[in-house]
Amino acid sequence: MAESEFPGWHGTTIIGVRKGGKVVIAGDGQVSLGQTVIKGTARKVRRLSPGGFDVVAGFAGSTADAFTLLERLETKLEATPGQLARASVELAKDWRTDKYLQKLEAMLIVTDGKDLFVITGAGDVLEPEHDVAAIGSGGNFALAAARGLMEGDLDAETVARKAMAIAADICVYTNGNLTVEEISQ
Repeated sequence: MAESEFPGWHGTTIIGVRKGGKVVIAGDGQVSLGQTVIKGTARKVRRLSPGGFDVVAGFAGSTADAFTLLERLETKLEATPGQLARASVELAKDWRTDKYLQKLEAMLIVTDGKDLFVITGAGDVLEPEHDVAAIGSGGNFALAAARGLMEGDLDAETVARKAMAIAADICVYTNGNLTVEEISQ
């Protein structure tokens, strides 16, 4: 089977919501190969603690690639303790310029409870304008839902859970089996 014919890995929705002094990152558990669900309980949201400094990260894309990026992020955080923005920019620079890292197919949402960033292989470190960031196949659905829910009295976790439920109802590559991590400022 030619690479262009290979169905490819699909599926994930990751959302980050900052509200009320807390940031929640939630991710679904579905991994698909073509039209087949391979696993429904994958854990795509992780808590990192390099040097006692807590960071929560969620990833979309290739799992092996994402783990490589998470390891690199931990190394950057160890070199710049307590400086998530700086570590994220350093990771994005390496990702864009290193020939090995350039081939990695994943995206990250990271937070330390204060900052919230999306990190991409294009060298981007993006901070969301409306305290909501989402990536993955159902990311746009979750993002739209969360932005609509942000105006109410719901807390960050409830906004994230409701937005993920809406994304799971719309995106066939997203399920309702969530991993949710919360971190405070």
